[in-house]
Amino acid sequence: MSLDTLISRNLLDTQLSEEASGHCALVLMGGGARTAYQAGVLKAVASMLASRAPSSSDSSATPFPFQGLFGTSAGALNAAYLASHATDGLHALPRLAAFWGGLRSEHIYRLEAPGWVRANRIIAGLTLARQVRRYRALLDTLPLVDSLHRAIDLDGLERALQQGHIDVLGVTASSYTTGEHWTFCQTRPDHPVQPWHRPGRRADFQPITIEHLMASSAIPFLFPAVPLWVNGHKEHFGDGSMRQLSPLSPAIHFRARRVLVIGVGQPQRSGLVARANDEPTAGTIAGHAMASVFHDTLQADVEQAQRVSETLARLPPELAASLPYRPVRVLAVQPSFSLDELARKHIGALPAATRNTLTGLGALDTGRGAAGSAAALASYLLFEPDFVNALIELGEGDAWRRKDELMGFFGLPMEAGAQVAVP
Repeated sequence: MSLDTLISRNLLDTQLSEEASGHCALVLMGGGARTAYQAGVLKAVASMLASRAPSSSDSSATPFPFQGLFGTSAGALNAAYLASHATDGLHALPRLAAFWGGLRSEHIYRLEAPGWVRANRIIAGLTLARQVRRYRALLDTLPLVDSLHRAIDLDGLERALQQGHIDVLGVTASSYTTGEHWTFCQTRPDHPVQPWHRPGRRADFQPITIEHLMASSAIPFLFPAVPLWVNGHKEHFGDGSMRQLSPLSPAIHFRARRVLVIGVGQPQRSGLVARANDEPTAGTIAGHAMASVFHDTLQADVEQAQRVSETLARLPPELAASLPYRPVRVLAVQPSFSLDELARKHIGALPAATRNTLTGLGALDTGRGAAGSAAALASYLLFEPDFVNALIELGEGDAWRRKDELMGFFGLPMEAGAQVAVP
């Protein structure tokens, strides 16, 4: 995030300062199947907030806790799901976990291949070449289109905006046509924020569709590019994680004063790759390429926002009151345990056709010290219950371990003498 974004987009005029004083945004990063982790974190957050809500059978008594939702790649699917159910209030958060719990890989993608394809790299290569000719990518993502149509209520999204449950849903994608990074925003009526344009990244305000979600989550090579209309012409888009340098920028542009961001990056990945003297396998290269696509710039962006905000907060009150900007509180939650290591335990749950084809190419080689790399690739494609549930449980546990921080973020201090419970 540039200092220009953090400072100039927090300029205060009367209307925006009043609206933004309590504005809370949720930012969800991308990572394929790994983003089930976010559902676990949010499920725990819902439990924390519900424990402090007034007793009532009316779901409206526990309002939806975020005014802005911004997502990238599979994080955009999570953000859109939540936005489309925001009229259900706090109950939308655990429902996201239930949605993930019902997924299977067959609901996301399809790869047609015979069982014996694993025995020969040439046959495996020909199988994938046939897929590319037919679907313009290695995988057929029509099942994901069907799943999104069933799970995401676009009319519900519009109702949530019209009724003021949320202010904005932002979905980020990367243009193959121009190389620019776009955030597509659907806002409540008469929202004062205007589209912006910065070097290499910009925003456009238009109704979010399933096509926007497919574009944001179109992992390069694996999922096909998706055409979208911008500025009166068509451009082709892919995964929003590509070239994403400022993941917090859209939330700051919408004057968020508090930003909860949930990533799925992991500093532990370096410990799982092949030994230094080993020649890289296809799995090593594929895992590294996927990690590069989803290169997590989150921490650097969070640290810069926190540094600037802390500087502003330390100014003398008289000086701070005279300045035209305000600090932003950012809380980032990321996995405490290696998701590659977690995926390694579940590689066998991949659909047979996918597992056989990738094995035939050598991309799921679990020998010669390459198991970690095989798991890195598999972790993006493992939309299977055992792995998904393990991710959700990890997210819940990480959130409960940080209960004090999360409760403080939402302005709900811990009870005197209360202990943090880890389920």
